[in-house]
This record gives sequence, structure tokens and C-alpha cells, in this order.
Amino acid sequence: MTSLVEGAKRLVGRSDDTRARVDGLRAAADAARGRLDDTLVDEAAEVAERAAERLDLGADHTVVALAGATGSGKSSTFNALAGLDLAAIGVRRPTTSWTMACAWGSEGAGPLLSWLGVPQRHQVSRDSMLGSPREDRDLQGLVLLDLPDHDSTEVAHHVEVDRLVSMTDLLVWVLDPQKYADAAIYDRYLKPLASHHEIMLVALNQIDLVPEGQRDAMVADVQRLLRENGLGSVPVVAVSARNGDGILELKRLIGDRVAAKKASHARLLADVSDVAGKMRRVNGDAKPSGVAKPRRDALVDAFADAAGVPVVVEAVEHATRVRARRATGWPVTAWLSKLRPDPLKRLHLDLGSSGKELTGRARASLPEASSVQRAQVDSAVRAVSDDATSELPAAWSDAVRRASVSRFGDVNDGLDAAVSGTDLGMHRTPVWWQLVRVLQWLLLLAGVGGLAWLGVLAAMGFLQLPEPATPDVGGLPVPTVLLVGGVVLGLVLAGLCRLLVGWSARSRARSVDRRLRAAIGDVADRLVVAPIDAELDAYRTVRDGLAVATKGA
Repeated sequence: MTSLVEGAKRLVGRSDDTRARVDGLRAAADAARGRLDDTLVDEAAEVAERAAERLDLGADHTVVALAGATGSGKSSTFNALAGLDLAAIGVRRPTTSWTMACAWGSEGAGPLLSWLGVPQRHQVSRDSMLGSPREDRDLQGLVLLDLPDHDSTEVAHHVEVDRLVSMTDLLVWVLDPQKYADAAIYDRYLKPLASHHEIMLVALNQIDLVPEGQRDAMVADVQRLLRENGLGSVPVVAVSARNGDGILELKRLIGDRVAAKKASHARLLADVSDVAGKMRRVNGDAKPSGVAKPRRDALVDAFADAAGVPVVVEAVEHATRVRARRATGWPVTAWLSKLRPDPLKRLHLDLGSSGKELTGRARASLPEASSVQRAQVDSAVRAVSDDATSELPAAWSDAVRRASVSRFGDVNDGLDAAVSGTDLGMHRTPVWWQLVRVLQWLLLLAGVGGLAWLGVLAAMGFLQLPEPATPDVGGLPVPTVLLVGGVVLGLVLAGLCRLLVGWSARSRARSVDRRLRAAIGDVADRLVVAPIDAELDAYRTVRDGLAVATKGA
């Protein structure tokens, strides 16, 4: 009982491992689509799909196919293994025209036979094992196929053989003394399936027609041919379907595979490992680190230059100086400066007090990128792509390069929207500007008040009216102090503020430069870096999937 439980656990573990490797190959094929060679990807996807379907059918049955050339005695061997006269042979059917199937324990074999595409009229069941020899009872779970002749002149027969050879769990190649060295079977089937040596047997049939003294030499020659084609570990059994020589040994070898219930998984793993190995040789095992920060920064710089960020930053600094001087300068001269145009308004990047809300809809009237700037953008994009793919094979480098420029048509609009939609902060007035403005107006009012007072005193003196007493400060009349002090202090304050205005303008320009480059960086990430990262993620998916698919291979 314990051994049965342990066997079941091993079977479940084997199934999980096979499923994981099949899923790995499927993920790799999906991610490699459009990047690696279509023929190779199609083959991988087909193998993964076929393997998944076979796994879903379970490992209770083992599909064993007898394949060979015309006259090799496949049908006779089929009948000898089945113990029944199932397949027509000899003059009644000189070539095998259809696939015949015999199932030992056919319960549950129906879906498997349907998946194999064997018509029900060509299916025979060996459900009853009562009275059968021990070696037949050991074949419980076997589905034996007699394939059409691989050298038939009928194209449909070739297609049928190729299809079922790719779907069976164990392949038994039936050779005969006259054609065992035929290059056709080695070049078309045996050699390409060298990686599947664990799920193959060779039956040298009609051994009874060979003199006894030459039989061992002939078997050795078959083994030599197999070694030369990478199949040196494939067992060779000399049999005679006509008189039964070697049939028990062939049954035993098949029965061992059926009882172990490993043949189906071995076949699937061989298929998966074979195509995954081919993909891995093309794909490589590089570990790309992604877009490097210095490369991204250089890309953002190139985009910023093309978008006119330096022009905007310079305009912000100039406009800040102009507006600061208007706010902190002597009101009389500040009013006159309003006659000069605002640099930002010329660029349609600031529209008055509601500029923050409207800049997102305003289109910047910035100069178009020059040919030099466009060339710098192309160079920066290529540098990002080349750096990210320095360790990747050519197919992936090309894919990444295509991805890096796949959204170039949106770059101009994206950059313009980034610049136009960035809040430049010009609608916000520093507190110290406001305080200075209030103080300037107070000084101006004091000067105007002093001037008016002096004017009233002058008028009264001209009219020879009695002048009221005029207070003084330090011996100076108050009206004079108000007039001179208001004007002089206003001008001095304006001069001092001009020193602070330069610092304020440069600070605001740096802040705007950071915000604009952040917005430009978002555009670069969305239109260039993200497509590159998506390709690199696809590469990692392929690489990791193939690593799982070839695990232990």
C-alpha cells in the first residue's frame, strides 16, 4: 500500500514538473511572438499546445506507435504484439493505408484516441485480460498504433505518419534486413529525433530470413547506424513477427515503459526541451538591467532642448525680473514699465491672473526644433536603445530599437503639451513683493502729501494770506521732509530690491526648469522608455520561460 502511495506521489510530482515546463515554453512562445523567428515561435507554440492537451488526457494510457517502411512487417508485428489478427497483411494490403489502434484496457482511452485522430472503426479493445499471458497483462494501459508506411507514394500517408510521430509517447521503428540502412528513415525521422532517444525502440524484424551466423553482425550494424545518428542508447531487438522470435522481449520493453507510466511525460519533456533548446540558443541568457539613469537623463535633456525648455526658462527669468520690478520699484517708473511687452505672454504661456488654469489649453508659440536638435533627439534615443540591448542578440536589439521609435509620431504633441501644461507659477506673487509694494505706495503718498502741502503754502504766500505755522523735524519743514523723504526713500528701496529681484528670478527659473524637465521626463518615459522596458520585460519572460522549459535537460 505504501509503495502505491509513493508511486502516486511520484506521478503527481512528475506531472506538476512537466506542466511547469510546458507552461514555461508557452509563456516564452507568447512573449517571443514578433521578436524571434516566426517559424521557430510557431513550432514552440504548437509543441506547448500539443503537450498541454496531452497532459490534460492524463498518463493512465501510453501511446506506442509502430512505424516503418513498406514491407518491413509493421502490421505483422502489430498483430503479434496484440495477439490478434487485427491488421491486414501480405497480399491483402501490401501497404498500410490507415492507422489501426488497439487499446489494452480501453476504459478512458476514448478521448485519447479522439485526440490522436484515429477513427472509431479503426479502434480495437483488449479490455478482457482473463486468460491472457502475464506479459499481456503487463500491457494494461497500452494504446498500440500501426502507422501507415512512411515511404508510401501517397502524400496523405506521409502527413499522417508525421502527425502521429509527433503525438505518440513511445516510437517503435520496425526495420527489415533489406532496408534497415535506408537513408530516408534516418534523415527524415531518426536523426531529427535524436533528442528523443529515451522514447524510442528499434525492432529489426524478419530476422528469421537472416542466416543465424549473420544476425549478430546485422544487429551490430543497426546499432552502429544509430550511434552515427546520435541514437546510440536506443535498444535494438531482433524479432520475427512470423514465428514469434523476440516478440516477448519487445513486449517486455514496451510493458516496462507502460507500467512505469513515464513514457508520455518523457515524450513531452523531450519535445519541450528540444524546441526550447533551439529557442534558447537564439534567445540567449542575458540579464539586461534596463535603461540606465545617465542615458535617460541625456534623453530628457535632448527632448527638453527640442521642446524649447531653455527658451521658456529664460523667458520666466526675464518675466520675473520685469514683474518684480513693477511690484517693488518706484510706482511712477513701475507704471511706465507696463508699456513693455511681457516675455511669457508673447509665448502664450501665461494668460493673466488665471494663467494656471489656462496654460493647459494654451499652445506655446515656441520655435520649432532645429535639424540639429532633432538629430540630437534621434542620437539620444538610439543611445538609450543600444545601451539597454548591449548584451542582447540581434533579434531583440532590433525589437527594442523598433519599440523605442514606435511612438515617435506623438513626441511633438507630447512635448508641446508638457510645456504648455506645466504650471510656471507666474500667477503667484511672493509675500515680500506685496510688502514692498505697500511700502512704496506709502512713500509715494507721503511724497505727494508733502508736495501738496508745499503747494498750499506757496499758494497762500502768493495770495499774501497768513501762513499757518509749519512744523519741522530737525530744523527741516515737515512738508519738505515728506516730499524729499518719500521720493528718495522710494528710489533707494527700489534700488535695493533690484538686487533681490535677480536672486528671486534665478530661483524661480530653476524651479520652472525642474518642473518642465519632470514633465518632459514623463513624456520620455511614456513614449520611449516604457516601450523599451516592455520589450526588455518580454525578453525576460522568454528567457525565464525557456529556463523553466529546459530545466534538467
